[in-house]
Amino acid sequence: MRLRGIISLCLGAVFLTGCNTMPPEPAPSLTPVAAERSPKAKPSPSEAAVSVAGATTVGHNPPVVSHGSRERQVVALTFDADMTEVMLKNTSASFVNVKILDMLQERQIPATFFITGLWAKRYPEHTRRIAAENRFEIANHTYKHSAYTPNCYSLPQLPRTELTSDAAKTFEVLSEFGGNQTRYFRFPGLCHDTAALTALAPLGVTVVDGDVISGDPFATASRPIVDAVLSQVKAGSIIILHVTEANAQYTDEALGPILEGLAKKGLTPVKLSDLLSRRG
Repeated sequence: MRLRGIISLCLGAVFLTGCNTMPPEPAPSLTPVAAERSPKAKPSPSEAAVSVAGATTVGHNPPVVSHGSRERQVVALTFDADMTEVMLKNTSASFVNVKILDMLQERQIPATFFITGLWAKRYPEHTRRIAAENRFEIANHTYKHSAYTPNCYSLPQLPRTELTSDAAKTFEVLSEFGGNQTRYFRFPGLCHDTAALTALAPLGVTVVDGDVISGDPFATASRPIVDAVLSQVKAGSIIILHVTEANAQYTDEALGPILEGLAKKGLTPVKLSDLLSRRG
């Protein structure tokens, strides 16, 4: 019975983890690799499964990417789901923009969500919705959106000794939701230095910046967001937007015109993993 349950879990998550078919005859306990790929297993935060998008060699400073190949007419829409401790305490504000999720799903647009641990904790139902959509994938945006470097805008800075555990804890939180998990990581404010990158070396990740900054946080209208994206975008671009309604309230209004503008430019949105799978 135990083996049958394990097989069912693996088949149910095969699109994410690439779980190998178990042999028909009774077998000993799962190997560490198979256990890591099971959707219910909790892999060590210091190890990355090589089958997961964005996974890199553990023990080496991670690569930093800002775009994909310029030879393909595709772009990646990425949405940051910020949540600081101050935001968490503001229970009167909504930091999830459901209209963005609705539009992406209605139009069948792929997207990648960089989610903080606190956001997933506050909005588990919306995180589950993202995880359940095969056109979406989940990436790490730290646990509580604290800076990993000094002087990163007005963000509070994490002690250097806590950087690795903060990122690892976030991967653990996000893994509970299943879906298209990745080993992509984005620093708050895109602020990173050598020490910050070294702190991520044990986790086997790819750091993702972006070459199209939408400026949607605290924007006062949708038009500047649209203009910022369409004036910067090109083949292979990684576009940075936010799904936090209270401090990015015009992103949903901007999204429609952005999608239309991309289509006119002959650019097709894809998941980040697809964009980076053939970087040239």
